[in-house]
Amino acid sequence: MTAGGAQDTDTFDVIVLGAGPAGENVAGRTAAGGLRTAVVESELVGGECSYWACIPSKTLLRPGAVLAAARRVRGAAGAVTGFADAKATFEQRDAAVSHYDDTGGADWVRGTGSELVRGHGRIVDERRVEVPGEQGSRLLTARRAVVVATGSSAVIPPIPGVDTVDHWDSRKATSHSQVPGRLAIVGGGVVAVEMAQAWKWLGVAEVVLLVRGSRLLEREEPFAGEELAAAFAEQGIDVRFNVSVNSLRAVDTGTEIALNDGSSFVADEFLVATGRRPNTVGIGLDSIGLEAGKPIKVDDHLRAVDVSGSWLYAVGDVNGRSLLTHMGKYQARACADVILGKDATAWADSNAVPAVVFTDPQVASVGLRLAAAKDKGINARQLKVPLDSAAGASVNGDQKGTAQVVVDDERRVIIGATFTGPDVAELLHSATIAIVGEVPLERLWHAVPSFPTLSEVWLRLLEADGF
Repeated sequence: MTAGGAQDTDTFDVIVLGAGPAGENVAGRTAAGGLRTAVVESELVGGECSYWACIPSKTLLRPGAVLAAARRVRGAAGAVTGFADAKATFEQRDAAVSHYDDTGGADWVRGTGSELVRGHGRIVDERRVEVPGEQGSRLLTARRAVVVATGSSAVIPPIPGVDTVDHWDSRKATSHSQVPGRLAIVGGGVVAVEMAQAWKWLGVAEVVLLVRGSRLLEREEPFAGEELAAAFAEQGIDVRFNVSVNSLRAVDTGTEIALNDGSSFVADEFLVATGRRPNTVGIGLDSIGLEAGKPIKVDDHLRAVDVSGSWLYAVGDVNGRSLLTHMGKYQARACADVILGKDATAWADSNAVPAVVFTDPQVASVGLRLAAAKDKGINARQLKVPLDSAAGASVNGDQKGTAQVVVDDERRVIIGATFTGPDVAELLHSATIAIVGEVPLERLWHAVPSFPTLSEVWLRLLEADGF
């Protein structure tokens, strides 16, 4: 408080660094709880997901997915020719990201009652954040908490020549507006596979996916990556396993890519999709004894474990727990509740993280993989059936794939699930509920799926267990 009892305009109950989905959710919840909240953002309000990741990538994928669905239905397949309309897709993408204008996002933050502070925030001491600006720096002070929600950035590995050639990172891959003739992608994770298929559907003649390991989507069940690789082969995407890029060189016709097997080829565009790192450099972590460039380790209350005083929190990608937008938002809600004095934990972080890869086939998973469950000492086994064992798969148009659940045999509950195939993302929440609710298989048997829907695969899974 200043002299005379007036409120210090630079003192808040909560300061949030980062206005992406996680930061926005913290601010909205703490402000709704009556806490004076400031949100500091140096880029676009709405963050990576809104402008360069989830929203634009799924918008780029959607037209091709619709055409693929039509081609699976005999009565519609004959009417489908050619690629997706790239120009119209780019226009839809630009509309979906509000033409990279964050006016609406900024208005939403202010509408919560929070103050939006533009600039690059840097922690300078306990509960204190400095924000440089054109009119001089502001020093913000938090009475209760500082929440770091600065997200993550693409990792560009030190490939010889990478700094001398034009290349895409994930942002360029989702914001580009011309279809190249040849696209090479290094990586085998979510960004790599989604962008490989999106750009193939948009008309790229040659897509080459360079994978250091032996399969796609190494964090998923092995069968998921195998089925996706087979689908890519059918679609004309060239997937090369157990290869690495030795060097890159600019040539008149594009970028020459030399591989560790001695071969080389030229691509018009080269996308590096080899992972992400937390945005913890340049935000002042050294001033409070933390190491920049690494995730901020937190407990299940989202408090930083290596900072005394219980005033620093971290949510979303920056804590390294789960680099998924919906999990960042979940953590944000739990974090805000803790700041508001409630007993809240991010239980799902360790038990039920749902994830979807929006390729065709889709890969949807939640909870523990079979190998991970066994590594934990759980007496686990799998129940596995083909997706087309459900009548809905044929009614919807020759939907191939796999449904698998992991069962804790001692407790007789599902602890993990993976689905592959068209539209299986819509099966995932039922699995998530079964895991979070710890529903016994005997009780789950009474959850009757409608006929003929894809959800009838749940009946087939339980029948595989002898019900």
